[in-house]
Amino acid sequence: MSLLARAAAVVGVFDHRSPSLGLAELARRTGLPKTTVHRIVGELVGLRVLERTEPGSPVEGYRLGMWLFERGELVPAHRTLSDAALPVMEDLRAATRQRIHLAVLEGVDVVYLEILGEIGVDIASRTGGRVPAHATGVGKAILAYSSAATVRARIEAGLPRLTPRTIVTPGGLTAELRKIRSSGMALDLEEGNLGVSCVAAPVFGANHKVRAGLSVTGLTAAVDPGTLGPAVRTAAFTLSRVLRESGL
Repeated sequence: MSLLARAAAVVGVFDHRSPSLGLAELARRTGLPKTTVHRIVGELVGLRVLERTEPGSPVEGYRLGMWLFERGELVPAHRTLSDAALPVMEDLRAATRQRIHLAVLEGVDVVYLEILGEIGVDIASRTGGRVPAHATGVGKAILAYSSAATVRARIEAGLPRLTPRTIVTPGGLTAELRKIRSSGMALDLEEGNLGVSCVAAPVFGANHKVRAGLSVTGLTAAVDPGTLGPAVRTAAFTLSRVLRESGL
């Protein structure tokens, strides 16, 4: 991950439940070495992106700084999902150098709203394209946080096999969705296109319900979930916060 991506990962782990975090917890949540987090936090404090909590605070460590608040006041209150997502997607593409997808659930399929980047081979995804939700990382990320009725509708519509690795049994899909809820990310290991894999995470709207899926896609040999997982989860978290603060 680039320095910018690591800094974004540090900032992205703060939320309304954890407005203040110590250095050890920041390292745990981001998956970055403690020495790296210490260096990044020091720079962010100097830039007023973060600030130290007062002595005696419930959590002694760091919180988001006034620089972010001052810039946040300039953000328009009403934007579309695509408008809100594109800057986050651009940063994610720059950090990972892979193809970035944003998709929403339409019935039992996913529809791609925005796609940035190429991976050098032809794959099925295209802006406005529709793919069965069970056979994609973004689709599984959305299904994992959807209602039981939504998952049941996908199963009842059938689970077509797009490649030999596509999950095609109700039990297999149910188990996969349970794993996604546990890890916070979905993997597509050549389930939609042979030779191509992706890591995806859910995006939540202002009502705290799943709104979209965000993914990093590339040739299987270049897709390392251990590296890309934290990046896409941080980007999805950042986009979720933007949607929440914009009332979307």
